Amino acid sequence: MKISAVETLHADAGWRVFSFLKIVTDEGLTGYSEYNESYGSAGLTAVIEKLCARIAGKDPLASERIYAELHAMTRQAPGGINQQAIAAIENALLDIRGKALGVPVYRLFGGPVRDRFRLYWSHCGTYRLHHAEAMGAPPLRSLEDVRALGQQVKERGFTALKTNILVFDDPPYLHMPGFARQGELPDLNAEPHIIDALQKLIAAFQEGAGPGVEILLDLNFNFKTEGFLRVARALDEMGLMWFEIDSYEPRALAHIRRSLKTPVASLESLHGLGQFIPFFEQQAVDVAIVDEIWNGVAQSIKIAAMANAYEINVAPHNFYGHLCTLHSAHFCAAIPNFRIMEIDVDDVPWKDDLVTVVPRIEDGYLILPEGPGWGADVNEEAVRAHPPKR
Repeated sequence: MKISAVETLHADAGWRVFSFLKIVTDEGLTGYSEYNESYGSAGLTAVIEKLCARIAGKDPLASERIYAELHAMTRQAPGGINQQAIAAIENALLDIRGKALGVPVYRLFGGPVRDRFRLYWSHCGTYRLHHAEAMGAPPLRSLEDVRALGQQVKERGFTALKTNILVFDDPPYLHMPGFARQGELPDLNAEPHIIDALQKLIAAFQEGAGPGVEILLDLNFNFKTEGFLRVARALDEMGLMWFEIDSYEPRALAHIRRSLKTPVASLESLHGLGQFIPFFEQQAVDVAIVDEIWNGVAQSIKIAAMANAYEINVAPHNFYGHLCTLHSAHFCAAIPNFRIMEIDVDDVPWKDDLVTVVPRIEDGYLILPEGPGWGADVNEEAVRAHPPKR
């Protein structure tokens, strides 16, 4: 069997784009993966296509060899977009291998360890702040809307939700200076009005969702160490499931963790096992968040194994489309140290149409996928029916 053709596919996703890689073999098997270049990875498609030209005619079942070769080809510019491109290729090759053997991907790694995965509703309220019309959902304009959304989360059976820094000024806005989303200055300071807004936000979610729903707060890269500490200490008695804090400095993150009662989750922006090890050695996190879309599922399982050696649980970084959710599910099925799984519930109405099998959710849990490979293919007709607007 040899790789005979490669194609990238793209669908409008409202305020972003869903992107897919398709690898075809000369024996008629097709492997799919999902990737994302909407957030800081502009040009990723071009890199994927460039690297795919180097694997034409190779054996798709030799994914470890192909990974090693692509890593060597990009050794002088490791990580980043190059790693994300290699991950997309690896994930499509895993789909082919599973289909060739007639088994789900998690069977390739000794799974499943479990057959259902606790979920948390990610970006809860965040997308409704500015993209409610694209989703056909009610907009979020007040703390009363937050309470109502918390109640909806509970009614739909979820036991956890994660939100971001939502500030209900006039107009309401998402505080995201770490990514320069609103054109903010690069100052990453925890000003009193931001802390006050977060205290009110968390309280409103807790009032709406009730005691059976845990709250996670994603602080992203929006502060430096001093700012993270100011915010987290101000909210440390509110009983959050975790603070999600992005940092590339393991000692600083370890200092933050040791200063708090609330658990700390991080590392979603790291690439490759080598970047994770210093954080594990410093015991910088309670939960390691691994992006298997950026690292590749096979490589992510290796990262999870290393985390397990340090007594650290793992959660996938998954805020993409349904195929990425399936990537995450197979990853979670194959590891012993699973904590909880991220999923975006709010999305464009045609999201379900883009895959042949929609992930099954029951009572706030994702049910183990079945079928060979990822258990679903990309519905190419539906993807082409929703071309990207930008």
